[in-house]
Amino acid sequence: MVLVRLEPTVNPQDNDLQSLRALMVDLVARVERLERRTATGDLAPEPLPKLDPRASPGPPPAPPRPGATQQPVLPLPTLPTPHYAEPAPEADLESRIGSHWLNRIGISAVLVGVSYFLKFAFDNNWIGPTGRVSIGLLAGIVVIVWSESFRTRGYKVFSYSLKAVGVGVLYLSLWAAFQVYGLIPSAVAFLAMVIVTASTAALAIKQDAEILAAIALTGGFSTPLLLSTGQNREVQLFSYVALLAAASVALVVFKPWRRLLILSYFGTLVLYIAWFAEYYRRPEFTVTFAFATIFFAIFAVAPLLARSPRGTVSLPYLPGLLTFVNTGVYFLQAYAMVEEIDKLAMAWFALGLAAVHIGLSRIISRQEPDNSEMLRLLHLALAVALVTIAIPIRLDGHWITVGWLVEAGVLLWVADRIAARFLHYLAAAALALGVVRLLAVDNFVVDTLLLNSRMATYLLAMAVLAMFAWLSVKRENEFDGQLAAGAVLALNALALIGLSREIGDYYGRQIPEGPGAANSWSTALAAGRHRLLIAEYFTYSALWMAYGALLMVIGFWRKSAFFRWQALFLMAATIVKVFTYDVSQLDRGFRILSFLILGVLLLAVSFVYQKDWLKLSSPPSGSHAGG
Repeated sequence: MVLVRLEPTVNPQDNDLQSLRALMVDLVARVERLERRTATGDLAPEPLPKLDPRASPGPPPAPPRPGATQQPVLPLPTLPTPHYAEPAPEADLESRIGSHWLNRIGISAVLVGVSYFLKFAFDNNWIGPTGRVSIGLLAGIVVIVWSESFRTRGYKVFSYSLKAVGVGVLYLSLWAAFQVYGLIPSAVAFLAMVIVTASTAALAIKQDAEILAAIALTGGFSTPLLLSTGQNREVQLFSYVALLAAASVALVVFKPWRRLLILSYFGTLVLYIAWFAEYYRRPEFTVTFAFATIFFAIFAVAPLLARSPRGTVSLPYLPGLLTFVNTGVYFLQAYAMVEEIDKLAMAWFALGLAAVHIGLSRIISRQEPDNSEMLRLLHLALAVALVTIAIPIRLDGHWITVGWLVEAGVLLWVADRIAARFLHYLAAAALALGVVRLLAVDNFVVDTLLLNSRMATYLLAMAVLAMFAWLSVKRENEFDGQLAAGAVLALNALALIGLSREIGDYYGRQIPEGPGAANSWSTALAAGRHRLLIAEYFTYSALWMAYGALLMVIGFWRKSAFFRWQALFLMAATIVKVFTYDVSQLDRGFRILSFLILGVLLLAVSFVYQKDWLKLSSPPSGSHAGG
């Protein structure tokens, strides 16, 4: 008998499956260890445990049969141990106080101590004027040079603080050399201060330090104040200020330091106002206005040229703020100088300035999208505001209202042509100004009924309101739809108010005037006045009834519930007036006529609703009437 030994058949895929199982067990164990170490705060790496094949699930791999093709066993991948970097500690209040505020206080204390020592030495004549100035200049230079050692070791805040102290000592030493001791002439002191300013600016560019640039600008704008002799040197002063402002704009073109523009503009404005309040007279108009225009031009183009870091929003409101303040201040400066000379010229100036802002908005729209859309819209808004201001400067009386209404109409037309919603809303503002002035300010004196300047102005306002409502409806959104509804309501209210004022003026012209007419109620003249008043009251009621009927007809014709509700509201007001006021005030004939007209009108409207011509009572689409 031949005994045959049967060996188990080994599938080559079992080796791969067992390797994967072992790998999963190892990964799960490592994740659990990482979670425990994270929870306890112990993030130090620990050595990986060696895999024990015996611990893996499943039977051990059997030896391959002779002659069988052995599948290669994939080695277990060695996963890198994660490295946990310690988080950088945040600068809390204690750190800021210790590193920043104590630094500044310490420097101030040292300066105060040194100043007391120097004052004591000066009072006792230990050091003469030349020595005092020399000590100040030398000390400023030494402090600046000494600060570099701290910057190279990473203490930038401390280094810049020392530089600020050193630069300040240099300015004060030069001021003392000129103003206190008279050791040097003004030209030498001015040139020396310019050198200090330029050197500080160069150092700011080299070290990419915005704070040093701010120090340089502060010193530059302080130079005229430190060297002032009380004499009027307008050309020299403003030429220097213009160069300094232009240099600041050139600086922000190459460096993303847009905050320097505010500092530069503030310095320019302070020096300009200080000179203007002290020295300006009308003979200086040409030169002063020319420099004011130069300053405006510098800071008008500055927001277009100022560089900002790419990918970040660095003070997004700053260009708009500078543009708004610059335009407002320049206009007020011009108004203070031009208006008293020629009012017409001031109106043309406002229109010209508006044209400048329109041009700037066009330039912004053609640039890269880096410039904000808000700035472009602000220029358009300023242009519209300037046109709006120019109208009352140039015109008088109700022509101001006409000008604002025409401006609103032009803006609406332009907004529709170029699809500019922003201009549409600016037109709404101009239209609101015109309507408010028409109702509250304008006082018309008319001699004819309807064919007069007041009714023409009301018709113009109503036409612009209709245009605004129509263009708002075309935009097909909820907000503009609400604006359109408001415009229609305002149009109807204006129509009623305008016609009511025409009625009042018509009857007012019929009342006789003369000596004692106001106190003649017991005479025949008083009876005539009373009849005219009764007729006037009836005419008001008739107007309301007729206008309500017209709105109702439009509502039925256009199938517009909006117009029908207006008609119902006006009819309700008419009903209240007839049953409360007309009953007690009107004569019998007018009283009867009022009730008859009102009754016929209400019956007609009621009949139309009962006929259900608009099918208001019809069941909704898709439903079936029960029965």
